[in-house]
This record gives sequence, structure tokens and C-alpha cells, in this order.
Amino acid sequence: MLRTTLSQNTSLFSRIASQSFTRLATIRAYHEKVIDHYERPRNVGSLPRADPNVGTGLVGAPACGDVMKLQIRVDDQTGKIVDVKFKTFGCGSAIASSSYMTERVRGMSLEEAGQIRNTEIAKELSLPPVKLHCSMLAEDAIKSAIKDYKSKRLLPSTSTTPAAEQSSQTSQQATA
Repeated sequence: MLRTTLSQNTSLFSRIASQSFTRLATIRAYHEKVIDHYERPRNVGSLPRADPNVGTGLVGAPACGDVMKLQIRVDDQTGKIVDVKFKTFGCGSAIASSSYMTERVRGMSLEEAGQIRNTEIAKELSLPPVKLHCSMLAEDAIKSAIKDYKSKRLLPSTSTTPAAEQSSQTSQQATA
């Protein structure tokens, strides 16, 4: 009888342990959006750094070792970001933040892209507080790329786009 009871209890214990393990195995440490951007990153690659229409931002987080390079190509006529690429060495959240940022800024003006905050990225990807620095890297990277582009074009930081500057010059010539 003792043998039968032990055998039944062992069998019951095995079933409970198996179910608990299955439930634990299905819990994900990262949100589905992070996993999606990590497994299928968008816009990975590089643009030619010497191109005057390309701005490059290279940023890193010494605390965790993440490094992010984000490049934008801006259309001369419209002042809009027409292409964007990234390369990131880091955790899944850093890669996902980079990938999301490339999707977010395509088609935006430099001013619009410069207004994207890390909180928007963190909220969209459901990043936990311990991973907020990854979204901050993405914000810093786009700002750095915009700054690099403007320095190549010798645009004053108050000007929003090359098209706006050209329009302003045309207006001044017409009034003179």
C-alpha cells in the first residue's frame, strides 16, 4: 500500500512539475515587439559616410557595452529623411530600439525626427525600466545623425530644412 501511495504521489508530482515548467517556459522576458524587431530587424546596413546627404550618429553606453550606429539620407529638395540604416552591437532591446527608430523616422523632416524621445520608443516596445538606456541610445543616435548631416551641409541649427532655407533666400531676393 505504501508503494502504491508513493507511486501515485510521485506521478502526481511529476504532472504538476511538468505543467508548472510548461507555464514558466511560455513566459517571455522581452515583449513581443522587442522579439519581433530583434528576430527581424528592419533597415540593417550602412550608407556611404562620405555622401553629403548622409548623416551618421555613433553612440554607446559604457555601462552595458551597447554601441549603435544610425545613418540617415536626406533629400535635398524636401529636407525629408528618405533612407535610414543602422548597425547595433548590443542586447535585444538595443537592437529593437534601433530597428524601431529607423521605421519611425523614415519620411520625417529633420525637425520632426529630432523631437522623438526615448519615452516614446520605450512605450512602443514596452521596455522595462532596466532597459530604458537602450531607448535613450536610439534618441541620442538620431540626434547625432542629424547634427552630423547639418555639419556637412553647413546649415545653421535654427534652419529646419534645405528647402526652407532656399525658400527664404528666394523671398529675400524677390523683396530686394
